[in-house]
Amino acid sequence: MDTFKVMEIKQSVFEDNDRQAALLREDLKKEKTFLLNLMSSPGSGKTTTVLRTIEALKDEMSIGVLEADIDSDVDAHTVAKTGTKVIQLHTGGMCHLDAEMTRQGLRGLGTEGIDFAILENVGNLVCPAEFDTGASKNAMILSVPEGDDKPLKYPLMFSIVDVLLINKIDAVSIFDFDFKAVEERVKKLNPNIVVIPICAKTGEGIDQWADWIRKEVKAWKEK
Repeated sequence: MDTFKVMEIKQSVFEDNDRQAALLREDLKKEKTFLLNLMSSPGSGKTTTVLRTIEALKDEMSIGVLEADIDSDVDAHTVAKTGTKVIQLHTGGMCHLDAEMTRQGLRGLGTEGIDFAILENVGNLVCPAEFDTGASKNAMILSVPEGDDKPLKYPLMFSIVDVLLINKIDAVSIFDFDFKAVEERVKKLNPNIVVIPICAKTGEGIDQWADWIRKEVKAWKEK
């Protein structure tokens, strides 16, 4: 009978990435740079939320943005108009960022003097949830038009994020969206998750979101 070695490629890839992510987090702690990994489906309002976040915090802290996309620089151009330091990351067809890609992006951005960096991950609720980017905290956006059943369909994503922004609450009267059901579902998956309803278009809820960031950035710098 033939003898051969069996290698669990996926497990090996994740283990190596987890090591790289842990090292990156340690480096970010030393640099006093807080990195937020922001994830969502396409069209959920990530870039608009980033713009609102910059507007709320730009006078208090130095902000940098990493825009990840398969092959586009539209979002980076949009963020650059605010005067914020930004870099575009092309994944070359990959549907996520891993720790090494994130490190390369931070190197290109330059983190010296950056208090708060936002990684706008590739629009996807599957692959980004599987890869630790080395971020200080993870956040995701669920928009009202997507429906309240997303935690049932993509449990891993909701289980690994620290904060859930429910965006486009101005459209709740148009869609059959149950806020209570969403909160109950995500709390079962992730008891410590923070849920913040927002409307990035109007700015509703952004003050609460900005307060969460202020608290987390302060805690990160004091570690």
